[in-house]
Amino acid sequence: MASSSGPLNEELQCSICLDVFTDPVTTPCGHNFCRTCLNQCWTNTQTCFCPLCKEQFSKKTDLKINTTLKEVVQHFKEKLNLGRSEVFCDFCDGRKQKAVKSCLTCPSSYCETHLEPHHRVPRLKKHKLINAVENLEDYICQKHERPLELFCRDDQTCVCLSCTEGDHKTHNTVPIEEESQQKKNQLVQTQTDMQQMIQNRMKKIEEIQHSVEMRKRNTAKEKSASVELFTDLIHSIERCQSELLKMMEEQQKAAEKQAEDLIKELQQEITDLKKRNTELEQLSHTDDHLYLIQMSSSQCSRPHTKNWTEISIDSDVDVLPMNTALIQFKKTLDETLDEKLIQSGLKCAQKFAVDVTLDPDTANPHLILSDDGKQVSEGYIEQDVPENPNRFDETSCVLSKEGFSSGRFYYEVQVKGKTDWDLGVARESITRKGKITLSPEDGYWTVILRNENEYDACENVPVSLSLRVKPEIVGVFVDYEEGLVSFYDVGSRSHIYSFTGQTFTDKLYPYFSPCPNDEGKNSNPLIITPVNK
Repeated sequence: MASSSGPLNEELQCSICLDVFTDPVTTPCGHNFCRTCLNQCWTNTQTCFCPLCKEQFSKKTDLKINTTLKEVVQHFKEKLNLGRSEVFCDFCDGRKQKAVKSCLTCPSSYCETHLEPHHRVPRLKKHKLINAVENLEDYICQKHERPLELFCRDDQTCVCLSCTEGDHKTHNTVPIEEESQQKKNQLVQTQTDMQQMIQNRMKKIEEIQHSVEMRKRNTAKEKSASVELFTDLIHSIERCQSELLKMMEEQQKAAEKQAEDLIKELQQEITDLKKRNTELEQLSHTDDHLYLIQMSSSQCSRPHTKNWTEISIDSDVDVLPMNTALIQFKKTLDETLDEKLIQSGLKCAQKFAVDVTLDPDTANPHLILSDDGKQVSEGYIEQDVPENPNRFDETSCVLSKEGFSSGRFYYEVQVKGKTDWDLGVARESITRKGKITLSPEDGYWTVILRNENEYDACENVPVSLSLRVKPEIVGVFVDYEEGLVSFYDVGSRSHIYSFTGQTFTDKLYPYFSPCPNDEGKNSNPLIITPVNK
């Protein structure tokens, strides 16, 4: 039916099988599909959605056959069949009967009555009969006028027996029924493949929708965390602003109190000076010469007053304490922001936690791995292990079974009680034999501990690290596309080091080295621990 093109046929086609509807059902979103096709699409899926608009709905939805649409489809099929040319018997007189078979040997078409000799007469019984067809000449070899009973696989065309004695004599020919069956099998296989492709794409749609939903949830969490972070910062700014304003007010009150005390002192001196001036005025007008002479020695002396020349109130605000406060505030703010961002970065990294297991096929023979593949330590005796091109033969290290060639991943390792260790990631193509060099140039991105408290980031030129506390659990985060490898102290939730601007082309594998046992001083294992998000 799908071969019968036309506007109406397209409207009545199932978008899954591309054929005219069979038992059409309608989804809640209003789209129509064959019931069997839709059920196949929903096989082994957790959520059901429309194959056209992708709207999700409950799998428990009881989809009933759309009877109206089914009747329209049935009417269309009947109309299509009526539109086809009917084949009539070539031997009926008067009103011709409908032919039931066509004979490729005769060649003619027969109704049930006139076909009877072909079932009875031995010679006619050998003729080639097919379902009645109008274009009977298409089934006859135009060159030899014999039935096309064979198929030439070399030329991909139908031929008769006479053809095989001429142009197609050396060609690979088979009975036309055999080739037809093979073609049918190919069509069935193609249809099966198409259905599988549909299923795979439906599954991929579900995966993409799930990823988008997870991304939406994570974005909501990150937005909430960001709001919380900046709310804390705003509160810190408001608190520092309040303290600064309080200090300025206190300085202003102190200046006002100083001015008030100075004014009182000046006013007292003015009162004393006025009194002294009045006494001098009176003495200058006395007629008592003896009294004038006796008092003049004391009254004419300069009164003892404060030298006010260098005394003043500074009209400018004392900015030095405020600048000191602002500098301290900025330092505190920067430290708070750095700490919050680092904690937020670690929290974000932990969302990409993966399950990592040690690969015994890569482990150096001196390493001892736990049965669950989560712990590794170095032993005194070389283990009896099979030869393997992926095994490290000199360096006491091991890779994980899991490799990553895209996206982001994170894992945590307990290093408590160790004096030496190496952690990080390595590319798949690294050299496993002989001594290795830990550097990005050689395919390693690692942080190491030596002599109990000497930490280094193994850049192409090693970088010495100064850590405030000794990490007990180290987190390793990788963003493949961004070219980033970061290390965190999980206990203090602080950042240790990041390799940035890297270019990854190989698959990356988590890398572990417990380092030499050192006569028991470094016997503690490296332990891959679950991530507490």
